Amino acid sequence: MAERILGVDYGDVRTGLAVSDTLGMLASGIGYVCARGMKKTALLVAQKAAEYSVSRIIVGLPINMNGTYGPRAEHAKYFAEMLGELTGLEVELFDERCSTMAAYKILNLTDTRGKKRKEAVDTLSAQIILQNYLDSHRRA
Repeated sequence: MAERILGVDYGDVRTGLAVSDTLGMLASGIGYVCARGMKKTALLVAQKAAEYSVSRIIVGLPINMNGTYGPRAEHAKYFAEMLGELTGLEVELFDERCSTMAAYKILNLTDTRGKKRKEAVDTLSAQIILQNYLDSHRRA
């Protein structure tokens, strides 16, 4: 069944966004939203979900490297619940360990610096989270 999925890298300042193709093969970054407060951010993300006609949302879950859940993970869980209530869509949490490190590595390889780097990292992190999710759920 063809569906589009929205990937979200929730952050206090910027929340990165990515969307899948309808085949569930490829994630593409679509930018980020900036808002003060979780509720306002959730509203902006819900608007993007409607704009891209997604049927599911994947929110990155920042689990510590030792497998424990810290305050950031709790924020992500609460944000995901809020997003589900606002959109009526299925919202899944997906382990995002190392996604931001991978994004920085890519930005280093492409020599992206300064303001462009700050603007790109959240979108790229969302794209990596969603691509990892797609890869882990691909039918063999």
